[in-house]
Amino acid sequence: MKQKVHPVSNQRFSNGAYVISVNMGYGHQRTAYPLKYLTPKGQIINANDYRSIPDKDRKIWEGTRWFYELVSRLKRVPLIGETIFLIYDEFQKILSFYPKRDLSKPNFQLKQIFSLIKKGWGKNLIKKLSREPLPLISTFFIPAFMAEAFNYPGKIYCVVCDTDISRTWAPLNPSQSKIKYFAPNFRVVERLKLYGVKSENIFLTGYPLPTENITTDPSAGRLEILKNDLLHRFLNLDPQGRYQYYYGALIKKYLGELPSKTDHPLTLMFAVGGAGAQKEIGVKVVKSLAKKIKEKEVKVILVAGVRKKVRDYFIQNIEKLGLKDNNVEIIFAENIEDYFQKFNQALRKTDILWTKPSELSFYAALGLPIIIAPSIGSQEDFNKSWLLKSGFGNFQKDPRHTDQWLFDWLSQGYLAEAAMQGFIEGEKLGAFNIQKIVIK
Repeated sequence: MKQKVHPVSNQRFSNGAYVISVNMGYGHQRTAYPLKYLTPKGQIINANDYRSIPDKDRKIWEGTRWFYELVSRLKRVPLIGETIFLIYDEFQKILSFYPKRDLSKPNFQLKQIFSLIKKGWGKNLIKKLSREPLPLISTFFIPAFMAEAFNYPGKIYCVVCDTDISRTWAPLNPSQSKIKYFAPNFRVVERLKLYGVKSENIFLTGYPLPTENITTDPSAGRLEILKNDLLHRFLNLDPQGRYQYYYGALIKKYLGELPSKTDHPLTLMFAVGGAGAQKEIGVKVVKSLAKKIKEKEVKVILVAGVRKKVRDYFIQNIEKLGLKDNNVEIIFAENIEDYFQKFNQALRKTDILWTKPSELSFYAALGLPIIIAPSIGSQEDFNKSWLLKSGFGNFQKDPRHTDQWLFDWLSQGYLAEAAMQGFIEGEKLGAFNIQKIVIK
């Protein structure tokens, strides 16, 4: 196979890898996006939506996605919706970590997945890829299980995209499995061991963040793009200079000299999840900040993703508030890759990321303080706990009064502190660490 060139570092490597995802929500696809340069044609394969997928396979995947999105939306419905969600969430519940014990016994959900695989679910995809085997990197556990079940001849890797995981992420017989895991943090490493995964099959790489937001030369470890963006961000996050007064030497050590003025107004980004949940919070935030938006003190970016209904909802409410053509931007794209590209570009001039604690929790490592919206499900509860314990984020206050508490936080330097904490302690080179292991 012709040598490929890394789009950021221009380093050459032979062969490549298949990157497999699923288009169920944004999490697994967002995790795959920074790894697409490893693929033969720069393309990510969606296990649930590839060309020539058998109808029986598609129906299973569509049923899973439909139910997930329905339950996510129903959670907002009092009583009935909340009850349905609690029942659903019980099946994907993450058990307590302590006391440490053997958690290798398969759960009900895992048994159901493997019963479908034994009936041939996923066999078509794996057989196609087996014709020209390359390392297979999956950002969702099911395609990795499929690859092993149908004797894929290449190496099989699975990228974890949460700060803690349920038993479903490990196969039925983890001690016998050859699947290798890329863990985003130490807790996932230890959790996989409790599930019975062999230590030699676990790599602590960090989460794969977008390379275009970090550096043009990962081998030198300069992080020049990220550091430059964070220096300008600091001036907006610490307007009273409180954090700089106490920790100016720390800023200089890790980032360099602060510029004389920032290159953008204070910018808050609110990101809606893949199922379109919580869009109402974004509108409440804009309404609260309307005066400051009109006076050009604040810019708000509302992330609709690929959901036209969410985009239209934002447009209608912005017009009602008389903020059309003001400092409110909506990020929307027809396809997922264009959306990720726009999102990553907008992050460079974003100061605060407001989102539910999804895979975006790991973006704190880009020096982005996280305002945590209510979690949806057991996994996000653990992500929220990780953000709070790490000092990378703060749980939201009432969105209707954002114009008050947000600026109190800024004047006290709380968000500047969270930004620096995330930058110093968070792993930023996850995508490059994965490349080193997969591409020899």
